[in-house]
Amino acid sequence: RALIEEGFASLDGLRVGLVANPTSVVGDDNLIALLDAAPDVELAAIFAPEHGLRGVGGAGELLDDEIDGRTGVTVFSLYGDTFRPTPEMLDGIDALLYDLQDVGTRFYTYIATMGFAMEAAAEAGIPFVVLDRPVVSGGELTGGFVLVDEQRSFVGPYEIPAAYGMTAGELASMLIGEGWLDADPELRIVGLEGWDRSMRWDDTELRWVPPSPGLPTVDSALAYPGTVFLEATTISFGGGTEFPFSMAGAPWLDGPELAADLNGRGLPGVVFESVEFTPRPIPGRTRSPRLEGEALGGVRIVIVDERSFLPVATGIHLLEALVRRGEAAGEEVSDRPEWGELLSGTTRLRELLDAGTPAADIVAAWADEVAAFDELRRPYLRY
Repeated sequence: RALIEEGFASLDGLRVGLVANPTSVVGDDNLIALLDAAPDVELAAIFAPEHGLRGVGGAGELLDDEIDGRTGVTVFSLYGDTFRPTPEMLDGIDALLYDLQDVGTRFYTYIATMGFAMEAAAEAGIPFVVLDRPVVSGGELTGGFVLVDEQRSFVGPYEIPAAYGMTAGELASMLIGEGWLDADPELRIVGLEGWDRSMRWDDTELRWVPPSPGLPTVDSALAYPGTVFLEATTISFGGGTEFPFSMAGAPWLDGPELAADLNGRGLPGVVFESVEFTPRPIPGRTRSPRLEGEALGGVRIVIVDERSFLPVATGIHLLEALVRRGEAAGEEVSDRPEWGELLSGTTRLRELLDAGTPAADIVAAWADEVAAFDELRRPYLRY
């Protein structure tokens, strides 16, 4: 909004590239259209992250370059043949802008895209401009194991915890300050106005625009930092329903018993409802959901207090409860251990689960490293 209020004056005379998707809006206005209409700025190229410019690509679906039908500008896919802007893509561009709504989690791939784009901008000798956006769960929430170098990947590019509680601009500053990039870009941040770290999404009064098909609601984005670990299991995480990343189900699960167990653990800000559901394809969101067409029992995560809800800890309690029930029932739960290690950023979560460690002890195991990260990030916090 600050960039628009200045009439794009800081971009006067520049040919700009924009990293964008459907979340790149200001109120009801699309930033691509606003830049295209700005008289003294040329929108020279658009760069799209995972899920594409229109945000409908499936998780992990590689996408091709295209032409934006509204502006005629080339849309370069950063989730296809290449994951970073090439020198040819940046030829003639004077500044690279980044405007994506993230969800404050290490494994959401937009931060990897941001880092690659920062390095490309540095190599091209042009500034990288972050149009900052609020953190969905606020700027105080951190949690989960800190990534170890052996698990570095596109879903784990930096040594940060699963939930890191920083805006894109703050994280970009940290990437430079900690020397985590292979280049030294010129970073400019268009800061937030009227936002502070204690604010949750509902406090902003902003319209929720899904940053990816799997996060259609604010509640799905709030639960995602913990329920994403179900991607590495045989359990449905609610894909193919109205509550993706807010449910867990399997044909063999006893929903009422699981809900009673989890509710008895006294986890803050959340209650678990027993549910029965059948995953189905949803046009524009889920093509082939896990356990499609099967009648499942399970639970739904209902967030009753955003301020006290701890998504990563909640997800670990849910995962541990499912693993134990799978063992008792002779059902395989963790069938993709390598993916689970990439998501958790370490082998420790798998090792602790295999050893029968209670969920509360697993959560306690990351306390020291998260406290160290909180100190490390402190100089980079702007709000």
